[in-house]
Amino acid sequence: MGFQIRLLGLCLWVYLASLSFISVGALCARVGAVDKGIVLVHGKTAIGRIDDDFVCATLDWWPPQKCDYGKCSWGHASLLNLDLNNKILLNAVKGCLPMNRWDELNSFFQKAGAKVIFGLNELAGKSIKSGFAVGPWNYTNAESLIRYTVRKKYHIHGWELGNELCGNGIGVSVAADQYASDVAALRSIVENEYRGIEPKPLVIAPGGFFDANWFKEFISKSGKSADVVTHHIYNLGPGVDDHLTQTILDPSKLDGPADTFRRLKGILKNSTNKVTAWVGEAGGAYNSGHHLVSDAFVYSFWYLDQLGMSAVYDTRTYCRQSLIGGNYGLLNTTTFMPNPDYYSALLWHRLMGGRVLSTTFYGTKKIRTYAHCAKESKGVTILVLNLDNSTTVEVNVALKFNNLPHSGVHEPARREYHLTAPERNLHSQIMLLNGKVLSVNSAGEIPALEPIYVDSTKPITVGPVSIVFAHIPNVLLAACS
Repeated sequence: MGFQIRLLGLCLWVYLASLSFISVGALCARVGAVDKGIVLVHGKTAIGRIDDDFVCATLDWWPPQKCDYGKCSWGHASLLNLDLNNKILLNAVKGCLPMNRWDELNSFFQKAGAKVIFGLNELAGKSIKSGFAVGPWNYTNAESLIRYTVRKKYHIHGWELGNELCGNGIGVSVAADQYASDVAALRSIVENEYRGIEPKPLVIAPGGFFDANWFKEFISKSGKSADVVTHHIYNLGPGVDDHLTQTILDPSKLDGPADTFRRLKGILKNSTNKVTAWVGEAGGAYNSGHHLVSDAFVYSFWYLDQLGMSAVYDTRTYCRQSLIGGNYGLLNTTTFMPNPDYYSALLWHRLMGGRVLSTTFYGTKKIRTYAHCAKESKGVTILVLNLDNSTTVEVNVALKFNNLPHSGVHEPARREYHLTAPERNLHSQIMLLNGKVLSVNSAGEIPALEPIYVDSTKPITVGPVSIVFAHIPNVLLAACS
């Protein structure tokens, strides 16, 4: 830390004190169609943490009926942990969720091994005045649903209050102090209805777009009522934009949400309340995305970059819009087969552990890098995204605070997972893993995600517009021990 190397088209030899190099060599700006660079992994301490069920997906719910009080309950969202193998968020508009349907859903959740978060209607009982929803929350309906759920012994991981009502809101907004009061009411209901039951569900809010002043006031005034603050991200603009692909492959555009993550982390750090941050909904491009972009290979560059970036800023869970629905589903809406991002999410879930490491890449700006302590195994996993459509990049790995400084020789090989599109067709809905098509078998089973084994002394070779997860087992970073 504390130094910079600017590449000016010349070939450098680089020595960095306190570093252990998995591969050491000349750092050159470009050799034909090949660039070289170094990813420095800072291994002294973790800079963030993610939950075991960090990967989450949403599922829209559109009730066909209106509600009759006493026969059904209505809210706006439900999150189910698909762990990918498990997390989902279910959004509902105002309508009816009959109790028999709630029973059926909970049966499904149980069979899927899902963690469910259901969103409650924050607008109940409020009057709308000049774009503001005013007055206290009428929690009668929500309380009856929670009581029924407890009685039926359904496991709910969390209850979220409201959807896109913070800041300026979407159509209507609720003031931060009133929202804090309403969340306190939800906390009271959860404490009362789950008396004697542990662990109790999380209390979550507000599930909307980040507004620094609003969030700061809400977090300050909500006290210990909320366990999690959720915010939504649609940083790519409208799905109808014909330039989405160019936006996704533009490093400066991908950097956009970093300011939101940074500012929210700062608010939470300065708060006395023990509350964590989640991305409660993120689809990249709003209004259902764009066919053959948000449901195709190219979207994994945006998606995995978001997972990596949010984790750097201590986001504990990231919910993708959606599991199925619109053009940004992880599953095809017709066949229910996985789209490319499903496999990207699954690899992340299996390889990226809970401790987040800082990385610095020295080389082209078209390379994005993230690193975590490996999940359920030794070593570290590095994620490398190459946004360049014509240049291969050889990435040397430098480790700072590696407690095995001579590792690499006679040690286990590096496991690499290369994700590409057929013939570099970014709009393909087929993803290749190490050159092999990923597809479910006739029984609907997900294929084995097998790595290739590479000599740990060699650089990671990242082809044009490709993604690599590299698990390096033969290192022991201080942050991971």
